[in-house]
Amino acid sequence: MDTKSANDVSIDLGSLVNSHEEAFVVIDSNFNILAVNHAYEQLHNTKDQSAVGRKCYEISHKKDRPCGEDGEECPHEYVFKTGDTKVCSHIHCDGNHNLYQVKVSAFPLRGANNELYLGESIEQLSSVNNIGSGSKQMVGESATFIACISQLKVAASSDAPVLLQGETGTGKELAAEYIHNHSSRRDKPFQIVDSTVLTETLFEAEMFGHVAGAYTGSVGVKEGLFELAEGGTIFLDEIGEMPISQQPKLLRVLESGQYRPVGGKDLLRADVRIICASNRHLWESVLAGKFREDLYYRIACLNIRLPGLRERIDDIPLLAQNLLEGINRSMHSSYHLKPGVSDRLKQYDYPGNVRELRNILFIAATQSQNREIDAAAVDHVIRNMPHCKRLEIQEKPIAEEQHSSAEEVKTLKSMEEQHIRELLERYHGNRKQVADALGISERTIYRKLKGLGIN
Repeated sequence: MDTKSANDVSIDLGSLVNSHEEAFVVIDSNFNILAVNHAYEQLHNTKDQSAVGRKCYEISHKKDRPCGEDGEECPHEYVFKTGDTKVCSHIHCDGNHNLYQVKVSAFPLRGANNELYLGESIEQLSSVNNIGSGSKQMVGESATFIACISQLKVAASSDAPVLLQGETGTGKELAAEYIHNHSSRRDKPFQIVDSTVLTETLFEAEMFGHVAGAYTGSVGVKEGLFELAEGGTIFLDEIGEMPISQQPKLLRVLESGQYRPVGGKDLLRADVRIICASNRHLWESVLAGKFREDLYYRIACLNIRLPGLRERIDDIPLLAQNLLEGINRSMHSSYHLKPGVSDRLKQYDYPGNVRELRNILFIAATQSQNREIDAAAVDHVIRNMPHCKRLEIQEKPIAEEQHSSAEEVKTLKSMEEQHIRELLERYHGNRKQVADALGISERTIYRKLKGLGIN
């Protein structure tokens, strides 16, 4: 641990920084680092070159100016201005220039001379990876987002079943992947199951597999998802859509840890963690008799609600930038947002959540000139979004609005179809590559292809 002399700041820095298990740093009003603990040194790879005496932004951001000057939320400025605590999310950089997301808890420290200092506890939220690449990930810096990530980290630290509940487009699949990737099972398989496509006849064969000749038309041995996910995690998406006739079969394997392949004689044991998701309030389905109460309690040991985008509007600038990077990759382009776009995006209420935000940016990009997306282009797209609540937008006459919406639905669908066909041609029909380019799951691209009538 490195420290400046305690007499210089009139507080026992050594005891202070070492009282924290997370990375911890003490900073003065001029952004100078006064003390760090070993966890901070490890997080930022500063053992070879002392962090004490350097500027905090030089270490955490590899920049020559405070992060607040680049438009980021700066806890340093807030604490020294108000004297209050501040919690926010930041993107930090290690000594190898790998980026990762952290939760920063900043609070005021008073020396014996009443001089104000800043203490920061830094909790790593994401694994070290290239966050700036625009890859699929959970992104945000609002208090609501940080609270959600904290819940997901708690879930990742145990093996208990998790129920993720949230509106369509809030990122339940990403949340499930986050839990898996931060758990002790991270090196084992992560299998995704769409509960809406598991018919009565397919359920057992898909989940538990079958032996050769188990039923007419079955050829060879088929491994079920429980066997494929051995040691890892199964994500059951839209669990609320699972027919109640299939639910006892799932309950049985969750309670006993055993299952029998269709047509098989031997019981197999499953070492699999279950994460479920629903876009509805699942307890209401229990009360309506559409979902078994005993199964609900089995899958909802940890119940986590994912907030809608309207609940974390302050995350939109960061989200928009991240989504646009993915769009640029898929279109082999370099679109960027002009000043004022983020403010316009924050005025909308997003019934389709993050997925709708990406759609708006994609459409605005295709309609923009010189690879510049301005507020007018975004405003035009939002005005014409079908079936969505409009905020701070002048209402059109009903007949005109209905005509415009119907026209736009047709336009959006044709544009999406054209773009997907171009990607299919570019990637020679490889649907996984197309899904990656679009920033969606392979399961979702299959749905889109079916809905658009593309074989």
